[in-house]
Amino acid sequence: MSDKRGDYQYFTDISTRWMDNDIYGHVNNVVYYSYFDSVANQYLIEQGGLDIHSAEVIGFVVASSCEYQSPIAYPQKIDAGFRVNRLGKSSVEYGIAIFKQGAEEASAHGTFTHVFVDRASAKSVPIPGSIRRALEQVLVG
Repeated sequence: MSDKRGDYQYFTDISTRWMDNDIYGHVNNVVYYSYFDSVANQYLIEQGGLDIHSAEVIGFVVASSCEYQSPIAYPQKIDAGFRVNRLGKSSVEYGIAIFKQGAEEASAHGTFTHVFVDRASAKSVPIPGSIRRALEQVLVG
């Protein structure tokens, strides 16, 4: 997976928090997954129209990975880059990278996979049309 700013189609800024730092003075590895979750869901809500409170179809995380390149620490401002690596009938793999604001190289990058399910039954279903269209906008070739 690439880790350059130009390889991502959508960005959002994130403020690190005091509690993100660990005893070693940098953002703890598990916090990156919360950043990944936040950028993916922000995109789905803002661009795909996902109603997280009452939608009949929601996304469950079924896989994630992260590779760390350089540390970040509170109070750094960061950008999260977002794209779609693979788009299936009921699942999607996102590519997400965390950049220090203004940096070309990612401090961390990884993947995050959602399977879309019926909220009531938790059985997989096709990705809703409005969400699929939004995901196609950031799908890499």
